[in-house]
Amino acid sequence: MKTIVQQIDDIALAHPDWLALTVLGDHYTYGELKAASDGIAAALLASSLPAGPVLVYCDQSFATIAAFLGVVKAGRAYIPVDTHSPQDRLLMIEAIAEPAVVLATQPVPVALKTPVKTPGQVAEMMTVPLTTALPTPAADDNFYIIFTSGTTGQPKGVQISHGNLTSFVAWMASFNLPRQPRMLAQAPFSFDLSVMSLYPTLTAGGCLQILPREATENLKQLFETLPQLPVDVWVSTPSFIDICLLDQTFDASHYPALKQLFFCGEELTHATAAKLRQRFPKAQVFNTYGPTEATVAVTAIEITDQVLADHDRLPIGYAKPDTTITLVPGSEREAENHQSGELELIGPSVSKGYLNRPEKTAAAFTSGAVRGYKTGDLGYITEDGLIFYQGRTDFQIKLNGYRIELEEVDHYLNQAPMIHQAVAVPKYNAEHKVAQLLAYVVPEAPAESGLALTKAIRVYLQGVMMPYMVPQRFIYRDELPLTQNGKVAVKALIAEVNGQ
Repeated sequence: MKTIVQQIDDIALAHPDWLALTVLGDHYTYGELKAASDGIAAALLASSLPAGPVLVYCDQSFATIAAFLGVVKAGRAYIPVDTHSPQDRLLMIEAIAEPAVVLATQPVPVALKTPVKTPGQVAEMMTVPLTTALPTPAADDNFYIIFTSGTTGQPKGVQISHGNLTSFVAWMASFNLPRQPRMLAQAPFSFDLSVMSLYPTLTAGGCLQILPREATENLKQLFETLPQLPVDVWVSTPSFIDICLLDQTFDASHYPALKQLFFCGEELTHATAAKLRQRFPKAQVFNTYGPTEATVAVTAIEITDQVLADHDRLPIGYAKPDTTITLVPGSEREAENHQSGELELIGPSVSKGYLNRPEKTAAAFTSGAVRGYKTGDLGYITEDGLIFYQGRTDFQIKLNGYRIELEEVDHYLNQAPMIHQAVAVPKYNAEHKVAQLLAYVVPEAPAESGLALTKAIRVYLQGVMMPYMVPQRFIYRDELPLTQNGKVAVKALIAEVNGQ
């Protein structure tokens, strides 16, 4: 099988004038992408670089994608670090990864120990002629390394190989994507959700419709920019589509090209999916699930009207054909006529582990004929293989002796008709025990009285969940904060409640 890069280059050679990506009105072809990435590869191969990956300090631009492909063509793995990342995170990633060089598509805001190629130098590299043969990667060689947030504050570099990525891209192609798909590319490239757009599009001869952060930072600009993108495949977190749904014209009549919507990164609520089915009745809505450690996503299900009717909390789907999902031995417990426990993923898209973190790798990954990854996610699997997500093991609290899954509380909160969006947050006492459960709530409509709204929410929740799960306090906001990856910033809210 040809590598991902070879597939993209073949399209560039056969159809150099096809559009590969657009960025706010600027258009770039496959021919231009091949020439620029060849130049990056040639410049890297001509340099006397030490061993190691290449850190790409990047925005959402043509130069960034050319740098990614050029690094891989040169036989290296790239590490994407978004320009909106905190400086201390950039320094920590540099210390852990020990990169050979940094390619910067925007100025680096802090002094690094690693040699840095400035944006001007990167632009010059893209013009270098390729005169030597490119190295041929092995399936287990790293393609990219994405750093995820660690529970201790130390980020972990997830190594994704050529073989891992090939497994994922081949699976995405099985969804009957439109010919030459025009996919939304909104997620920053340091978030692996971006990979769901990036390589499935470019290996299919499609066009990435890049929606950079500067176009999404305020609603007015977002709602002005979105209709200009001829997107037929949507990829985002549920939180981002919730923002888009605030615009009443975000529907099939105003976006007639939209055929498929893929969601990953956090839980897709029943309310959001139902609203999408109403707004885009002919489009396919897919709920997918997967950690960075297993290459973007490993389960999927189309959310039809029947699925909405059958399930209050949506399933995350069936495992992709080359992947087995089981419960970690010893984690199982009986609950409502099924066994739930920690999900373990076994298959060819599972990472070899964390870069330069052998102890963390040993704790989370299992070796064998096929690698496995213990996710830390709770779930259960029906007899026919349908998988349901039930929350994180590290988002599990005890309050007054009761074990509570915070994400289960979130589920019921977001089902309430008077709530647009909500998350449950624990408040700790001086002994670091949970003293109270709070909820941050964005109301569905402006409320004349907070007391009346709180009473209505309590009455609703008491009819659908156990009394000990109902939050004791409600904090009302116009919007919830998001992380740079477009997820609700739950940890920031926990820190706020606890005065950290």
